[in-house]
Amino acid sequence: MNFIVKHFFLFFLGSAYLNLIQAQTSFEKNLVLVEGGTFSMGQTDPDISCKGCTKDEQPVHKVTLKSFYIGKYEVTQKEWKEIMGTDPNFEDDCDDCPIEGVSWKDVQAFLVKLNEKTGKKFRLPTEAEWEYAARGGNKSQGYIYSGSNNHLEVAWCSLKKDKRIHPVGQKKSNELGIYDMSGNVWEWCQDYYAADYYSKSPAENPPGSATGKDRILRGGSWYGQSFDVRVCTRYRFFPTFQTNANGFRIALSAQ
Repeated sequence: MNFIVKHFFLFFLGSAYLNLIQAQTSFEKNLVLVEGGTFSMGQTDPDISCKGCTKDEQPVHKVTLKSFYIGKYEVTQKEWKEIMGTDPNFEDDCDDCPIEGVSWKDVQAFLVKLNEKTGKKFRLPTEAEWEYAARGGNKSQGYIYSGSNNHLEVAWCSLKKDKRIHPVGQKKSNELGIYDMSGNVWEWCQDYYAADYYSKSPAENPPGSATGKDRILRGGSWYGQSFDVRVCTRYRFFPTFQTNANGFRIALSAQ
């Protein structure tokens, strides 16, 4: 191997290794450990009544989960562009704002590339994991929204002006130090949606319905109202759906 080829090869390996380390550092440093436990999943607030629109939030049922990690913030536009090299946003560029304009299938492609770069097995949270983390895990205070009973403290929603996404981590965090699980953008979960899933869900580590047409979205968005950003609100859309109010955060199983 001549001198030039040798040094080019070493430079290439060094650059690839640096990219790997940077990708690992960027995503792993913003993970929060959610210790396993048991919680009541579904509409548990007796002060809220809604005919029909809360039907799929019932029945309230006990769920036990293993420990896992979840993103402290929603995945940002900067992070998406670093991994994918594309900019799918419907809104103006904002590096620290959550990525939006991505479908469930787009997110799966992102996760494949992220895992190739980091050597990890990042994924979307299950719906049960998402709600448990949003409620504050084993530190939960039983709030209606993720971190408060006042949606204005924790969520970008019900906006009368400046209706758009906002940089992550600007509002108050929840009990686990996780931000924006209420509001900003709807967050894709791994599960298929089934309206009656709560009536037949396994008690331990439920994976969601085995079949379906739509995928779960949670958390509400800047575009919605306070009712949408409750920790128990369920929403769904087909997996190729893209809008400026949909994003996601990553999860990782605890070893």
